[in-house]
Parts: sequence; C-alpha cells; structure tokens
Amino acid sequence: IMKCSKVESNTITFNAAISACEKGGEWENALQLLDVMEQSSVESDTITFSTSISACEKGGEWERALCVLNILTTRSAVLCNTIAFSAAISACEKSGKWE
Repeated sequence: IMKCSKVESNTITFNAAISACEKGGEWENALQLLDVMEQSSVESDTITFSTSISACEKGGEWERALCVLNILTTRSAVLCNTIAFSAAISACEKSGKWE
C-alpha cells in the first residue's frame, strides 16, 4: 500500500494507516497492514496493536481481536495497556462472548 507513494514506511506511518482503517471500519485492511508491517521488519508498538484490536472490535471480530491481543501479550518489547485490553473486552461484549 505505502510502496506506491514516497512516504517512508515506519511505525508512525503504519500506525496512521491502521488507525484510518479502524475509523473506516476496515478491520481486514488493518490486519493486513499489521502483517505487512511485520514482514517489512518495521517495529510495532502498543499503539499498533491497540489500534488493530480496536479495528477488530469495531468490525465485530472478537476472535481476531483476541488473536491480536495474544500476539501482543507474548511480546516482551511491546507493553500491553488498558486500551488494548479494553478494546478486546469490548469486542467480546459486543459479540455476546463476555462469559
């Protein structure tokens, strides 16, 4: 996606693109960008994962939200935060999977 432009691919630009996908209800594209980010060896951060989880939450994709949360919790370099957990919990709640 960002290969077509002259914008440098870094954590900030990926986070902005993932955030735009989240706001636009494009959870599939948000996860695709997360995957491209990993393949490109661009460092992800708490914002990357929290926004990706939130995109899944807004798309009603509670299982995918939990998968992203699982990836986040296994990374020692990236800290989980309240936003990530809240988005995952919200995804489960909205899908009736809170029990």
